[in-house]
Amino acid sequence: MAINTNKVLLGGIAAGVVLNVIDFATNTFILGARMKAEVDAFKPGLSDRMMTGSAITTSIVMDFVLGILLVWTYAAIRPRFGPGLRTATFAGLLFWVLGAIWNASYLHIGMMSSGLWLTVAFIELVNFFLAAWLGAKLYTEETALA
Repeated sequence: MAINTNKVLLGGIAAGVVLNVIDFATNTFILGARMKAEVDAFKPGLSDRMMTGSAITTSIVMDFVLGILLVWTYAAIRPRFGPGLRTATFAGLLFWVLGAIWNASYLHIGMMSSGLWLTVAFIELVNFFLAAWLGAKLYTEETALA
């Protein structure tokens, strides 16, 4: 059965909203001051460059792209693992592992402390699970008319 592109987009946009809201809360209220301090300790003034309009716009767009790709991945693995929360959890876990590997570079170059990296990794785990679960809830496949 073919992937339902319209439902991937619908679920992906919803997942992108979840990713953006949690990222905003994390980067502004939960870890904002700590992230700013660690980034500026790495390279003074870098946090200000990371908060420009173009950098924020890029982050917002990338969360929507990740949301769409997350739901597309769920739709692609759904025939093998079945519909539902378990399969969405697999898709979310895949994206979390890839993101954790990507963010590990910040840890290794000294831009992030291990404590901050672990905190971000935990928040992103929750973020990807919630986004995947919502996206999967909205994704359905066309049923064949008999």
